[in-house]
Amino acid sequence: MFSRGAMLGGGGMSEGFEVSSKRQRMIDSEPYFSGSSGFGPYSGLGTAMPMPYHTGQPRVFPVVRLRGLPFNCSDSDIYEFFAGLDVVDTLLVQKQGRFSGEGFVVFRNTMQVDFALQRDRQNMGRRYIEVFRCKKQDYYNAVAAEVNESKVGDDAAPPPSYSKGSSEKDHMDHTGFLKLRGLPFSVSKKDIVEFFKEYDLKEKNVHIVTHSDGRATGEAFVEFLSAADSKDAMRKDKMTIGTRYVELFPSTQEEASRAASRSRH
Repeated sequence: MFSRGAMLGGGGMSEGFEVSSKRQRMIDSEPYFSGSSGFGPYSGLGTAMPMPYHTGQPRVFPVVRLRGLPFNCSDSDIYEFFAGLDVVDTLLVQKQGRFSGEGFVVFRNTMQVDFALQRDRQNMGRRYIEVFRCKKQDYYNAVAAEVNESKVGDDAAPPPSYSKGSSEKDHMDHTGFLKLRGLPFSVSKKDIVEFFKEYDLKEKNVHIVTHSDGRATGEAFVEFLSAADSKDAMRKDKMTIGTRYVELFPSTQEEASRAASRSRH
């Protein structure tokens, strides 16, 4: 069903378990998703040990999202990046048949997610990789999009929750913060305020991310007056500042604060 035929050989899974079959079991029949069992994540998969839930314990889906992946990235590169952690699934996001540089990684439990987040900004080859929390629905939308793409030409209608041609960004929650990526290294706060001139921003609403030596990373965070404004501002995604097109991503105050703690302004 899926275009990727990678095989999982670790992370609590039995050897040779195919990604496509695994995902089908995870979504369609695994008690973790259906709520029909008292056992925790992936208790029915391969040789994974049951993870009992305690009464009242919230079920948090153990997934992270990756950005900035090399365009020649493979599943094995993801496993190597998270060496020592129990990876259950990897999904490299394709858009119009090409790798987008983004991905999802599902772990065996939420504790693994906490460890995975500590690898934020570590390098894969010459590129640093962003690792951040996301929701179960973000992962499901990406899986649905992959199924959709594999059925192009089959006259199969896309699922209503993720229509053909829609972007994953359209399905992400807005909290009033946007992340900008691909900025000119010489960009100023004034330039960014001008870029979003329709939204009555001040320079204090803009945080330009820098390395520890003060050099710009090409990223920035912008706090809008409301979540509605940040959602509306997404129409400027891929528009240019100077000679560079700028990518926009819904973000959070937590992600912006983490970036601020790593840079000088």
